[in-house]
Amino acid sequence: MAEHAAPRRGMDDVDAVTQAVLTASRLLVAVSARSLGEVEERVTLPQLRMLVVLSTRGATKLVVLAELLQVAPSTAMRMVDRLITAGLALRQANPDNRRETLLQLTDEGRRTVEEVTARRRAEISAIVERLTPAQRASLIKALTAFNEAGGEPPVDAAEAHPLGGG
Repeated sequence: MAEHAAPRRGMDDVDAVTQAVLTASRLLVAVSARSLGEVEERVTLPQLRMLVVLSTRGATKLVVLAELLQVAPSTAMRMVDRLITAGLALRQANPDNRRETLLQLTDEGRRTVEEVTARRRAEISAIVERLTPAQRASLIKALTAFNEAGGEPPVDAAEAHPLGGG
């Protein structure tokens, strides 16, 4: 494995780490995009993110879904409409408050998330396998610290979803 060049002159360690994280982020976004594979004609990356949130949270109100995705409710509604048309999500009345509508995944939506997650996990595993055991240990330590600094809770390995959860 080739070593990366030392940070350029005048670049402090925060800049060097930021540059490395941005590069890793670009790699992970590319892996996520490739993991869409066979479903990419039906689902965009933002729509997949919505499916993942619904998969993680279960039945969710539109306004909550919009907040979690950091989009306007009208944008979330358009995304939901497309997912419903594709047979991946559905609306149902909230049994606790009939005036509210909840959104949830269909069985096909759940299968789509599982399929994309499995592809993403396989590609990331293949990348990680190219690292030495010492590099893997360092990466675990560094990413754990990074995630803690960013307030991101650990992901249960059995539930690792592409693009995070909500």
